[in-house]
Amino acid sequence: MTALAWRVEQACLNAWPALRSAQHGDWLLRFGDGLSRRSNSVNPLHDRAGTIAADLDYFSKLYGDLGYPLIVRVPTLLTGVDQLNRELDQHGFNVEGETCTLLRELGNESFATDSNATIAPEADAEWLSAIARLQAQSPSHAAIYARVVDAIALPTGFVALRRDGVIVATAYGVVSGDLLVVESVVVDAALRGQGLGRRLMQALFGWGLSKGAQAVCLQVVADNTAGRALYASLGFDRELYRYSYRRAETK
Repeated sequence: MTALAWRVEQACLNAWPALRSAQHGDWLLRFGDGLSRRSNSVNPLHDRAGTIAADLDYFSKLYGDLGYPLIVRVPTLLTGVDQLNRELDQHGFNVEGETCTLLRELGNESFATDSNATIAPEADAEWLSAIARLQAQSPSHAAIYARVVDAIALPTGFVALRRDGVIVATAYGVVSGDLLVVESVVVDAALRGQGLGRRLMQALFGWGLSKGAQAVCLQVVADNTAGRALYASLGFDRELYRYSYRRAETK
């Protein structure tokens, strides 16, 4: 279970890369121009990352020099997670963004082809424009998002689901070893509840199988009730671990 969880952790990092990164001891420092907490945080590289107190000043300076807050991402799969949280508590780090990591096996299932869903190996201008519209991204957010997905080094499928020729739902999948990671599942707010998310995901499942994936994983914010209900209905019946962000208090 622990080995699988760490494989999934690595796969999820691969599927949402930082624009820049550095390793320091047991920690991976990710820098993504402020787009998201995931790509702008300090992350454990392995289970030996049990203490961080001695490095906090150094990390704070690195992120501060770039104009970003210091955020530490703490997964529960760490053996020393309690010690790590105690250290961050003592240094006044707040807790936010609890997220669940879910898994489902693909087995020998087959998934019907959806004539309204297309999958491309790259995010073209139409796909990027669609997700920018569906997520209400600002121009600067959209530009950074495009750079992030362009930085993915592994096989990637960008799914677009159309209605009357217009993209109304998007997602992408990344195959890391035998794992398919699902990211950026977005459905037009006016069309939710019509099964578009399910069709989008099943298209990705079929694509992942064709690329050698044997299981699918994803990460969803713990209080995203609608998203978790969708994923439960699609067979994501295993929660491997959770993580939270610990953000340094502003001085």
